[in-house]
Amino acid sequence: MLLNWTVMILYNYFSAMFVGPGYVPLGWTPEKSQDCMYLQYCKVCQSYKAPRSHHCRKCNRCVMKMDHHCPWINNCCGYQNHASFTLFLLLAPLGCIHASFIFVMTMYTQLYNRISFGWSSVKIDMSAAKRDPRPIIPFGLSAFAASLFALGLALGTTIAVGMLFIIQMKVILTNKTSIESWIEEKAKDRIQYYQTGETFIFPYDMGSKWKNFKQVFTWSGIPEGDGLDWPVRDGCHQYSLTIEQLKQKADKRVRSVRYRAIDDYSGVCCPVTKGVKTFFTTPCTEEPRIALSKGDLILATRGLKHWMYGEKILDSAADGGIRERGWFPRKCVEKCQYDSETDQPVDGEKKNR
Repeated sequence: MLLNWTVMILYNYFSAMFVGPGYVPLGWTPEKSQDCMYLQYCKVCQSYKAPRSHHCRKCNRCVMKMDHHCPWINNCCGYQNHASFTLFLLLAPLGCIHASFIFVMTMYTQLYNRISFGWSSVKIDMSAAKRDPRPIIPFGLSAFAASLFALGLALGTTIAVGMLFIIQMKVILTNKTSIESWIEEKAKDRIQYYQTGETFIFPYDMGSKWKNFKQVFTWSGIPEGDGLDWPVRDGCHQYSLTIEQLKQKADKRVRSVRYRAIDDYSGVCCPVTKGVKTFFTTPCTEEPRIALSKGDLILATRGLKHWMYGEKILDSAADGGIRERGWFPRKCVEKCQYDSETDQPVDGEKKNR
């Protein structure tokens, strides 16, 4: 039974790794040319971003139905490997629970006849069992330490990976991805901020957990659809989500604040020379840091108390609009005083995003 767990875990793990999430074809455009106005354009892939797709900086491709980039499989979790990745998250804790049971019963049966209780102390004789002269498996102090260590690893894996499985199942049962959950949250914040009175309805939720479940898990192992076109609920259309993304992108430009670098920053994760608070409050995220030189211009879109996130405007921005995005220390920049985009401070936007 333990071997079966191992085989199924490794099968789904390598399937998620090598099958991959599926990528939007390079140069892809929608069938109807007028639909391009509802989509974002990816300059790296030289194609439009299909609905539910996002560009991954690490894979350097637009990923279909991207959920996140997982460093443990060295690949993205998306359209084609979402089921394999989720099954791996389910089977790994189940196998570890079984292994934990084996470790606990092994230590219990081996220590049962080795422990003696006195009036003032408890003694454990690890040399040999007192009542069983023929132990099936030699069990000494090193074996006990190894079993105890392995039990800790098994329980730790069960808790950590089990929590990831619960998170994945929550988004799957609503037919979302982790990124789309974040987009939906930002849509509610945008509507509340501007008091537009509109209502955002997530278009891909089929209204039934079973129907949403079948969008990812199938008997053949191949997910439904082609990763480019998706069934939508009544009252929505294929580009409802992409239109909301365009609105959020426009809102991001409106509420961005221009800053100028007043100190150099090398782009390290935890800078020692920028203060103790900056060092210990570095953002816990995989998002990159950007190096700054005195005089650089940055459009900040969100911030923490000691850090900010934004886009550095390069010299070639006037030609190609190329920008570098990432985190940088707040004390390295100052707000530009004479700029049309500085009517609102970045703190008025979403401080803790």
